Amino acid sequence: MGYSQQEVLQYVEEGGIKFIRLAFCDVFGRQKNITIMPQELKRAFEYGIAIDGSAISGFGDETHSDLLLHPEADTLMELPWRPEHGKIVRMFANITYPDGRPFECDTRRLLKKAVKTAEEKGYRFYFGAEREFYIFRLDENANPTRIPHDSAGYMDRAPEDKGENIRREICLTLEMMGIQPESSHHEEGPGQNEIDFRYSDPITAADNFMTFQTIVKTVADRNGLYADFSPKPLEDRRGNGLHINISVKSDDGKDRMNYMMAGILARIKEMTLFLNTEENSYRRLGKSKAPGYISWSSENRSQLIRIPAASGEYRRAELRSADPAANPYLAFALVIYASLDGIENSLQLPPAANFNFFSAAKSLLENYERLPSGLQEARKLALESNFIKEYIPQPILDIYCEE
Repeated sequence: MGYSQQEVLQYVEEGGIKFIRLAFCDVFGRQKNITIMPQELKRAFEYGIAIDGSAISGFGDETHSDLLLHPEADTLMELPWRPEHGKIVRMFANITYPDGRPFECDTRRLLKKAVKTAEEKGYRFYFGAEREFYIFRLDENANPTRIPHDSAGYMDRAPEDKGENIRREICLTLEMMGIQPESSHHEEGPGQNEIDFRYSDPITAADNFMTFQTIVKTVADRNGLYADFSPKPLEDRRGNGLHINISVKSDDGKDRMNYMMAGILARIKEMTLFLNTEENSYRRLGKSKAPGYISWSSENRSQLIRIPAASGEYRRAELRSADPAANPYLAFALVIYASLDGIENSLQLPPAANFNFFSAAKSLLENYERLPSGLQEARKLALESNFIKEYIPQPILDIYCEE
């Protein structure tokens, strides 16, 4: 990491690199890429590589379809599963119009802007992600089934846990690419797994989020299996969550975490569309440790935000409502802006909800606001939100709110 353009050119020339993958994502966070040959790399740095935006969801129609990808040298990574001969590297790319204007639907650029805004105000945010996924078997035609790879439960071990070797291969691949996983284990659902990451700056965390999904799907496929990151792959089983761990440091050294959490709680209903993007997302909320109400407390896993048992540099807030179908660049950007709103306006946290929301009496639950109950409600709240309109470009908001 941290390469300059000249260093990348030299690395490609001297390292036997034969293919360069330029990666980006659509507005929903689905990763895309184009592969160029080494002799085209200098042109990519100087002028960009043209793509057809009209063929990508949310990137426009055929009338003005030309867009340019500009690789970022400091995101260079070698893909370690490729053979010794014909090595391939990957860089994330910024997206512009042919006249050089930034493309408004480049969600990675939107996160960069949020990070810069926070830094200008004297705050630095750090994110760590906990992502869950199911592993399913393939049928005789190599198509995914809904048959889990195993029937193990939470933190079971081999031989019941048949995902152990797959998780190990994923973690070793991540390490080879310079990404540090923190822990891995079998989750509660049959064939469900979780791998957690150490915290990092928001851009790196979001880039690693995208890389992680690619690696998991690749490793699963190599083992004759299918990795599923959808919010609710099995109707009667636990859904897949994306737990976003957040901390903030200020130039003056003061603790702003309570204000940060208050800002997130105040804006969470408006942001939910971008944290839970599918109708299936809302079948997960309110059950199996996925929150349904707007609340917080320490350690309690029935809360929207919990403060895990940790101290010092590891003290953080954990937002538990998002799922892996979210675009991390949009999700992290909105969390930063909501946090800044809480910090700058000194928003006060409501009292901690020190009880179990999944077993509480209805009379107690009536004192708390609920998260949106479905995609339509989430769309309506986003469309009515001045907060969302300030930070999400209208073309992206329109795409997310299409029927």
